[in-house]
Amino acid sequence: MVKFILNQRRALGSLLGIAIGDALGAPLEGGPPPATPLKHYTSGGRFGLPAGHFTDDTLQAIAIARSLIVCRGFSAEDAMRRLLDAFLSAGHLFGPTSSTVFRLITGGGSIREAVIEAHQRNGGSRTNGSVMRGFPVGIYYCDPTEVYRISMECSSLTHLDPVAGESSAFANLMVSRLCRGDRRSSAYKKAIACCRIPEVRHVLENFRAYRPAPSLDALGALHCALFHLMDAESFEDALYRAVNMGGDADTIGAICGALAGACWGIDGIPAHLLEGLHRRHEIMRLAEDLWSVSKG
Repeated sequence: MVKFILNQRRALGSLLGIAIGDALGAPLEGGPPPATPLKHYTSGGRFGLPAGHFTDDTLQAIAIARSLIVCRGFSAEDAMRRLLDAFLSAGHLFGPTSSTVFRLITGGGSIREAVIEAHQRNGGSRTNGSVMRGFPVGIYYCDPTEVYRISMECSSLTHLDPVAGESSAFANLMVSRLCRGDRRSSAYKKAIACCRIPEVRHVLENFRAYRPAPSLDALGALHCALFHLMDAESFEDALYRAVNMGGDADTIGAICGALAGACWGIDGIPAHLLEGLHRRHEIMRLAEDLWSVSKG
C-alpha cells in the first residue's frame, strides 16, 4: 500500500508537471532566453495567456488521459475524437503538424489521408507535438513492449515520421518506469534499451555530448528536456533551466515537467507552482483516476 501511494504521487507529479512546464514556458515561446530567468508564472507571450494558463500541450495530454480512463486502454478512434474536440476549442494554440491534420479531418478527409497530406505539405512531420501529449500512455501502461507500441500508435494519429513516435516512446517509457518506483538512472537505461532507431538511440545515449537546443524537432526537444533533467537536483532545478532557454519553451517545459514530475512526484513540486496553475484540481483528479485504472 505504501509503495502504491508513493507511485501515485509520482503519477500525479507527472501529469501536473506537463501543465506546469507548459504554463511556465508559454510566455517565452518563440523568443530568446529571458534577461532575468523566469521562476514564476507570468502572463503575455505569443498567445497572450493569463499567468498560470497552459497551451495545447496540456489540452492534448488531457484528451489522451481521459480517453485511456474511459476506454480502459488506448483507442485510436476515441483519442482522435477527443484531440479534435480540443483543437476545435483552441485551435490557435496548436502546432504545425497536428493543426494541419485536424483541419484536413474537419474538412472531410480521413485520418490516414490527413496524416500523409500534412506530412507532405509541411515537408515532414518530425515535430514535437506527439511527444508532449503522450505521457498519459506511460502513466497508464506498465509493460515496456506495450508502452512502446501504444506510444507509436498514439504518435501516428498525427505524425507520420517514426522519429517523432520513438521520441514519444522513449519519454513515455521513462515516465512508466519512474511512476513504478525506478530511479532516474534506471528508468533512463531501460528506455534506451527499447530504442530501435539508431539516430534516436545515439543522441539519447550520448545526450551530454550535444548542446541542448529548445527545438521544434521531436528528438531535439526530447534531448533538451532530458539534458536538463538528468543532472538536476530538484523538480524546479530541471524545469527552470529548461524553460528559460526560450525557443519552443512551452513544449520543452511540458516534456521536462512530465519527466521531472514523475521523478520527484507531486511532493517535490513547489507550492507556488501548484497553487497558481490553471485547472489544477481538475488535472489532479484526472491523474488520480488515470492511476487508479492503470496497468501494473
